[in-house]
Amino acid sequence: MRLRFVRLLLAVLAVAGLAACSGTPAPGSPGSTGQAPSSGASSSPAPTSSPATSSPSAAAGSGDAQLSITLLETPEASPQNFTLVCTGGVPAAESKHPSPAEACAAIKSNPALLSPAPPQTDRACTMQYGGPATATVTGSVEGKEVNAAFSRTDGCQIGMWDAAKTVLGSDGGH
Repeated sequence: MRLRFVRLLLAVLAVAGLAACSGTPAPGSPGSTGQAPSSGASSSPAPTSSPATSSPSAAAGSGDAQLSITLLETPEASPQNFTLVCTGGVPAAESKHPSPAEACAAIKSNPALLSPAPPQTDRACTMQYGGPATATVTGSVEGKEVNAAFSRTDGCQIGMWDAAKTVLGSDGGH
């Protein structure tokens, strides 16, 4: 009986952890209906999803960007440097990127893609390692400064990388 209870408890915790990592409230948790808890007295803000994991219905932008991307696939590898210049979601001739058309289209459809929300201290992330790849992106998207760092050190970081992989120029080795 005790073993069955422990297994059930572990399964519930795993589902809640995955839901927290994906930014989706677990079924039955406050916010799962899209409404705030009725008590009104909350010491922490309601869960929100980061721009990197926002829905496809996120507001599209003008698609203007000027970015410098540095990709390091492994600590031993030489850094790869890309330049991405987009005007109206179309790459400019000076873009030096593995797939500039796809990257510009991704930025146009989700301008907040490269401005992930700061990590939440109360957010559970799966403790999986996605590889040593790192990337930094600096520049501007639609006139807003971008200074973002990406890695694959846990489930939340992997999710942000996967959302931005077209712009980063790599799937992180996976």
